Amino acid sequence: MPARTETLPDTDSSMEPPSDAAASPERAQKHRKNKKEKKKKHSDKHQSPKEQCSQLKENGKLEDGEETGEDSNLLPPKAKKHKTRGDARGEVSLKKSKGEKNGTGTNATVTKEIKVETIPLSSESSCDSEVEQEPSEASEELTQEQREGAFSNFKISQETIELLKGRGVTYLFPIQVQTFNFVYNGQDCVAQARTGTGKTFSFAIPLVEKLQSSQLERKRGRAPQVLVLTPTRELAIQVARDFKDVTKRLSVACFYGGTDYKPQIFSIRSGIDILVGTPGRIRDHLQNQKVDLSQVKHVVLDEVDQMLDMGFADQVEDILGVAYKKDSQENPQTLLFSATCPPWVYSVGKKYMKGKFEQIDLIGKRTQKAATTVEHLAIECHWSQRAAVIGDVIQVYSGIQGRTIIFSETKREVSELAVNPYIKQDTQCLHGDIPQKQREITLKGFRDGTFGVLVATNVAARGLDIPEVDLVIQCSPPKDVDSYIHRSGRTGRAGRTGVCICFYQRREEEQLRYVEQKAGLTFKRVGVPTTNDIIKASSKDALKCLESVTPAAIELFNTIAEKLIAERGAVEALAAALAHISGASSIEQRSLLTSDAGFITLVMSCSVEMHNISLAWKELREQFGSVDDKVKRMRFLKDKMGVCFDVAVASLKELQEQWKDSRRWQLSVATELPELEESQRDGDFRNHSFNGRGGFNRRGGGFNRRGRGGGGGGGFNRGRNGRGTKRSFDRAFDR
Repeated sequence: MPARTETLPDTDSSMEPPSDAAASPERAQKHRKNKKEKKKKHSDKHQSPKEQCSQLKENGKLEDGEETGEDSNLLPPKAKKHKTRGDARGEVSLKKSKGEKNGTGTNATVTKEIKVETIPLSSESSCDSEVEQEPSEASEELTQEQREGAFSNFKISQETIELLKGRGVTYLFPIQVQTFNFVYNGQDCVAQARTGTGKTFSFAIPLVEKLQSSQLERKRGRAPQVLVLTPTRELAIQVARDFKDVTKRLSVACFYGGTDYKPQIFSIRSGIDILVGTPGRIRDHLQNQKVDLSQVKHVVLDEVDQMLDMGFADQVEDILGVAYKKDSQENPQTLLFSATCPPWVYSVGKKYMKGKFEQIDLIGKRTQKAATTVEHLAIECHWSQRAAVIGDVIQVYSGIQGRTIIFSETKREVSELAVNPYIKQDTQCLHGDIPQKQREITLKGFRDGTFGVLVATNVAARGLDIPEVDLVIQCSPPKDVDSYIHRSGRTGRAGRTGVCICFYQRREEEQLRYVEQKAGLTFKRVGVPTTNDIIKASSKDALKCLESVTPAAIELFNTIAEKLIAERGAVEALAAALAHISGASSIEQRSLLTSDAGFITLVMSCSVEMHNISLAWKELREQFGSVDDKVKRMRFLKDKMGVCFDVAVASLKELQEQWKDSRRWQLSVATELPELEESQRDGDFRNHSFNGRGGFNRRGGGFNRRGRGGGGGGGFNRGRNGRGTKRSFDRAFDR
């Protein structure tokens, strides 16, 4: 019986050799072992590569097999040709241990086929079904601009790279890429690129690298090697700061007017490597023989179109005459940079450059010259309404926590706007009559966010890199296109988006079109912010203010809040509080056409094209009777499929009750300024005025016979308000 029990077959004995083959216990044990190995090989054939890798990682080796052909299925056929991913230590243990070195041929074959170069990965992804290394996500996300601007493509030291990263610069911008080698190799350049694209670093970085690699002697009283001239003091300060941000080994000095001479003379005696300044102060030092420019090797004219213009040309020539000799190849390297380079700049600049120079133009003649990250809007508004409208515009487009720069033509206008009661944000002004120390304090406060609105003349228009400016307002179309380009470029910098709004009167519309043509842009004509726009923006600001209130402060007002709720109700009390917090305690309705207060714009749509505006007048008379004194400033809609006009807010309800829509005509309140025909002959003839220019109205002022009409501007007016060209906000503040 015992012998019989030992020879009993397993449950799968039908698959095995006859019983005499397992007569002894030793052969039975070997039989069971062979059967288990066959089962294992069968399961391995149907195992996924990922499961096989997991098993290899756990065991550290492969189980012994019978045949090479079977074990060769452990990896896909292409495993020989590609890299495989390793475990957390960067390797897969496929070799046999030293004691198993002389094992079966199977193991040797598997080791030969699977042993490939390994790539370190995290433990979570150590065994992946994919055996070919994929590009990292970071490399896939790099844009063409980032690849071209990689620091490794240029002769930039690791020290400078670390300083640039500290400024948040991780690669060079296109203008910096295009100019780096030219500047570094000592070639003369004229470079033009849009505002906010990094022109300062495009000459600062290569010049710093050039000087640091030349191993200059840092002896006391050494003369500067680099001279940078800028048109304004504020720009000089900024350029000097940018140089200091990319070098700790070179001495950078900044000379400009309105400050004490003593610190500047001390810098000269200590030794200067890079001198940045305005022409006036540097020429003073030259005339007093305090500074030596004979050793200058590199000259940069920033905002070159202004530096070589009539205002600075003589001063620049006096300064550069020290370092330049006529037709000499030993003259300093000359670098000219600006966002605007008229043709005359090249002809005038040639006298400072050697025979051959490089021209880098990232704008071109047929493309938009202003920044592409800026949205350009235009609002028609009479000067008497402008002060009040500016407050609403800031509220909607920037908000109480945003930053806005307002540009005006004269110092007087700047001073008046700075105390404009309609602007709810803290406001400071900046112009040439303000002492230099105060100008620096003002700019620093604006950069730091101490106040939200800066009103300035052109002193803040060029080159200043003020972060996170949301809105730029120009009180009137500038006298030249370049001014508009530089002013609008104070927003939308370093990849951010921004908005620039230009106010204009109707008589300035041609000037606005001229800017469009020369700057290669199109203004979107918009109306003043509507009541709904102001309420939405104000509510948003109020909610932001509420989020900043601490629980401890809230608890102090609980008693008063409960009292208000009891007296006025929860909704009314909260609504009043939000209105006061946002500064929107009272809102005036304004015309979308003229920005006049107390008027509202209506749209009268027509189902067919109108060939004459008199058809609209005829329909209005049929429905309302006499309307000459109620309807103002009628204009054709785009494609002449209707008209729009203004009516007094007080008359709106009466007109709506009397009006009845028909199959041809529909009347509605405009929620935004519709597109209008550009024709200038669709003005309000009923008020004897041609396009609001005064026409034959002896008292001028467009539609109002007393010279105070919306958009009116003079004509033959000899009355109180007909001079038209006068721009003052005095009367606006008295309203």
